[in-house]
Amino acid sequence: MEFLIEHTWDGLPVSHEPVSVGLRPGAAGLLMEVRAPFFNDPPAPPGEPGKPFGGLWDYEVVEAFFLSDRSEQYLEIELCPHGQYLLLLLSGRRKAWKVSAQEELPLEFEVTRMKTKWEGKALLPWSYFPPCTDKFNAFAIHGSGEERKYEALYPVPPHQVQEGQEPDFHCLEFFKDLNLKELTGEDWKQPESEIWKSLTK
Repeated sequence: MEFLIEHTWDGLPVSHEPVSVGLRPGAAGLLMEVRAPFFNDPPAPPGEPGKPFGGLWDYEVVEAFFLSDRSEQYLEIELCPHGQYLLLLLSGRRKAWKVSAQEELPLEFEVTRMKTKWEGKALLPWSYFPPCTDKFNAFAIHGSGEERKYEALYPVPPHQVQEGQEPDFHCLEFFKDLNLKELTGEDWKQPESEIWKSLTK
């Protein structure tokens, strides 16, 4: 399953080769594969590659959000071409209750970086996904200052953009259906997550 991020957050076409986000089943999780232009703008975050980095959204990143529409619980994953990552588990819009920079949410993440493009592979354990995950969106950010660009797989429809509106990747109402069984097979059931169960105790 492959998705191309061909629009800005507010529905305009991107001006470069679109970022590609691929999803396929992996060992005990979902393999997320990113292929993207490498802008190297802003420069690398001051964190160790292969480790979580708080505030990664201020740098060059590709993000994916996996949502349970019924509960408004979702997983946010941010991948950086310099090797850092960030994972957030949210319960309610923008309400993070577990963050990889603070908690133990390890991630297998590999980056191959070339001069003008990069590829990343991350294995997302099923335990990070909220129960009944059924919606999805993906985003890409790069550039600095006035040239900062915010791109979305499923953008805000242009006729719904308000004057002066800022980019907001937590507009859950614009996420679209994701049927994980298309990847894993019709007989598959999403494994129960002890992490998410701990939220309701």
